[in-house]
Amino acid sequence: MVYALALGSALCGAIGGVLQRIGVEAAPEQHAMRLRLLSYALRRGTWLLGFAFLLMTFVLQATALRFGDLSVVQPVSTTELLFLVGILVVVFHNHIGWREVGGAAMVVVGLGGFLVLAAPQIGKGIPGLKGWGAVSVVVAVVTSVLVAASQRGPRWVRAGALGGGAAMLFAYNASLAKATTTLITKGWGHVFAHWEPYALVVTGFVGFFLLQNALHAGPIAASRSVMVVVNPLASIAIGVFVFHERLRTGGIFVSGEVVALLAMCAGGFVLSQSPLVTGIAVGGGSSEMLGRKPLVLPAFPDTGVEG
Repeated sequence: MVYALALGSALCGAIGGVLQRIGVEAAPEQHAMRLRLLSYALRRGTWLLGFAFLLMTFVLQATALRFGDLSVVQPVSTTELLFLVGILVVVFHNHIGWREVGGAAMVVVGLGGFLVLAAPQIGKGIPGLKGWGAVSVVVAVVTSVLVAASQRGPRWVRAGALGGGAAMLFAYNASLAKATTTLITKGWGHVFAHWEPYALVVTGFVGFFLLQNALHAGPIAASRSVMVVVNPLASIAIGVFVFHERLRTGGIFVSGEVVALLAMCAGGFVLSQSPLVTGIAVGGGSSEMLGRKPLVLPAFPDTGVEG
């Protein structure tokens, strides 16, 4: 059940990512890193549909985390890129090549290999204040550095830095969601007496804000390639060091787990650089991509009302 929920979350995330990218791509440059970007997005029907899928992504993820580990649920989120490529092939009628086949195979083999070798086991439901304090400081510092780095450089660098910041917050947010779902089992009155649910809302909004700016700043390939690496690795680290989730140890297991994670991340990176991913455009136009001519997709209807 955990795997089905995590895969469902990844599918909704892929659909929502495409719709939201289309929704904010044409926003004025001066809206970057301002709430006006969200105001613009809220007037776009395509973006609102993508937001609905994003909410479903969170619901499925939180449910999966209630019954499973961060070390299991978050790496499965890498399959979002598989679904993304599938959407671009099936819906937008693009052709798949060896890059996509190879990248997909690396993700599947790497993910499967990690889960088999690591055999993650349940840790404790809610970490102590010391563990929360340490991870909170690390996440805040890394995210701040990435946001600062996004203020200059070419568009793909800005998109990648913002995507990395969003991924850090989403990994942290997932850990808060796991803690909150555990608190819920003890009663709603018990939930609101703890800080985790409030931090869940704040970090979710900030991460969402950074994601929208990453999608607006540059090519989706830049932000997705960073997110697909940062999110699962950060989540596994939080699961092991904060929630005390147990992975198999021993030379052969650790080495295999590292190789499997590298293969998974490398496959995700290969997929994120695919022309199928980098070619997303609106209305037959083109977007600035990673130094290559984009593959233009058919016009995608938008039912939004221009302001």
